Amino acid sequence: MKRLFETLIIAIAFAAPPGFAAESYPERPIRFVVPMPPGGALDTAARILGAKLTEILGQSIVIDNRSGAQGNIATALGARAAPDGYTMTLGFAGSLAINPHLYSNPGFDTLKNFAAVSRTVEIPYILIVNPAVPVKTMKDLELLAKRNPGKLTFASSSSASQLAGELFKLTTGTNMVHVPYGGGAPASIALVAGEVNIIFTLAPAVLPFIQTGKLRAVTVLSNKRNEAVPDVPTAVEAGYPELSNVFEWHGIVVPAATPRATIVKLNAAIVQALNSPDVLKRIHSVGLTAAPSTPAEFAAYIRADFERWSKIVKKSGAKID
Repeated sequence: MKRLFETLIIAIAFAAPPGFAAESYPERPIRFVVPMPPGGALDTAARILGAKLTEILGQSIVIDNRSGAQGNIATALGARAAPDGYTMTLGFAGSLAINPHLYSNPGFDTLKNFAAVSRTVEIPYILIVNPAVPVKTMKDLELLAKRNPGKLTFASSSSASQLAGELFKLTTGTNMVHVPYGGGAPASIALVAGEVNIIFTLAPAVLPFIQTGKLRAVTVLSNKRNEAVPDVPTAVEAGYPELSNVFEWHGIVVPAATPRATIVKLNAAIVQALNSPDVLKRIHSVGLTAAPSTPAEFAAYIRADFERWSKIVKKSGAKID
């Protein structure tokens, strides 16, 4: 009789509807894999989100910084995690949409290994120059580059930063030399020092230099102005609509086999967090824009950017290995 009772209990547990487990999720801390070192604006945004999710979900969100290989190390780790909702990964444009086309083996398959949960933040790239470069508009840069083929240098701090420069070259038919750096800080310092001429980067990395006049912001690669540099024209205003959608975006992904009910619950918590006035204020203070979405919207966004950058990488011939 006892054995029969135990068998019935097990059978009931396995027969429970899919939403049964999600009702009690989460029951323990959640690991949040962040593909960048502590301290930067984007890591700060992840920590702001993590702290608010801790409040909403009632379980600790444990930040696990895993920098290296342009985000591939952390992203591959997230792809291999158990699909139980207890490991979420901060995916971004470089890791999910660009790296698979630059690296022969990034360690994961963006479209097969992950399920999208929600986009979190987005920010457009900005064309920045050293003030010694005689450029005040994007047209100025195009003309200068055409007069001096192969002489202008552009720094990059990530694969997305590199591809922004490659897209400019393809769009304008110019030839500039790419100089890679290991992050936004060293790239910005090199630009201030005059080691390179220009960079396509994010506002948080260069805002202090712009405010002190050590660097000049030329164009925001968007169709709307950036509140961090409100006087800087957009690519559309500058006459380059092909460069009006070059964004860094971040969002939460989980292993592909994660239960749908768990994804829905996690999405609701993320959207609630990103719509909270205190979170919005803190994210805006580091130059970012909150951009929550549904899982379906984020999945479509990832796929569209993945396909877009695939074409650009092929045209540019850019490769990392």
